[in-house]
Amino acid sequence: MHPELFEIPIVHLTVKSYGFMMVIGFLAAVTVIRYLSRHFTRDPQHITNAALYALIAGVAGARAFFVIHYYDQFRGNWGGLFAIWNGGLELLGGVAAAVAVILFYIHYHRLPMRHYLDVLAIGLTVALMFGRIGCFLNGCCYGRPTDLSWGVQFPYGSFAYDSQVKADVDRGRLEPHLHLPDEYFGYTNEHGEYFPGLKPFKYLTPAQKEEVLHGSYQCRPVHPTQLYASGGAAVLSLILFGFWRRSQKAENQGQHRFLTKPGTIFSLMFVLYGVMRFILEGIRDDNPFETAGMTIAQILSIGLSLLGVVLLLVFSRITPEKLPAASSK
Repeated sequence: MHPELFEIPIVHLTVKSYGFMMVIGFLAAVTVIRYLSRHFTRDPQHITNAALYALIAGVAGARAFFVIHYYDQFRGNWGGLFAIWNGGLELLGGVAAAVAVILFYIHYHRLPMRHYLDVLAIGLTVALMFGRIGCFLNGCCYGRPTDLSWGVQFPYGSFAYDSQVKADVDRGRLEPHLHLPDEYFGYTNEHGEYFPGLKPFKYLTPAQKEEVLHGSYQCRPVHPTQLYASGGAAVLSLILFGFWRRSQKAENQGQHRFLTKPGTIFSLMFVLYGVMRFILEGIRDDNPFETAGMTIAQILSIGLSLLGVVLLLVFSRITPEKLPAASSK
């Protein structure tokens, strides 16, 4: 777990691992989209422009989704709504906002929308692959405790540790995973202010530090759901790319078969991602249950999969989108 990668000298600003990996994912996605769209793009600058607008919208959407999801944390602290440097972004909200902006951009410039959406789907899954590595480095989006050999132990004070030493009624957990003695809670900082929560590591006694580092009060190993999600995104991008190659051959031959018409790759992304996220939510241990024993992400995942099925039916039945004569092969 490395939430901060390094500090910028002079200004003393730290580079957050989550934000850094999001930027890497953004650049990788733009590169993939530019490469795959080269055969139908009249002006490659459109890709860069749309990507920059989408990046801004994605950050705003990710923050807005987090604030809505955890609204109670911001009551009476309205200035904290915009303090993204303190963390607090939800990937699903960012993707939704970014896709909405891209759709508007494509429509406004009258670009071949379904062709762009297909390559966008592949780019988004590539970005997701890097973004979830950022989650792992940050320690968020953690999984349930597990006895499997590849379970990951996060350090004392991490999101996973803080969750394990408390009951969580919102997840139906009336007892903590890890029963920590009372002396590990409650501390007074350098300014004389008292806080009832988990003591920072520096306030622990040498014996307590030994217990949380190597003794019986270590964080229980958890499923590395962030890496599951990253690996799943990599597999998903390869699946979509395979279907995209198949659709290109069908288009060149003028013989469209199942899942080869423009727009169907984008639709398939919603179906597959919705299924993958629903399953992963089942072994995560961070999001509260909302309705019918499901998290908000699982509810949205069902909606995404259903939307994908509807789009698949629509795009499979309508006439294939024609490219402008000047930009086709």
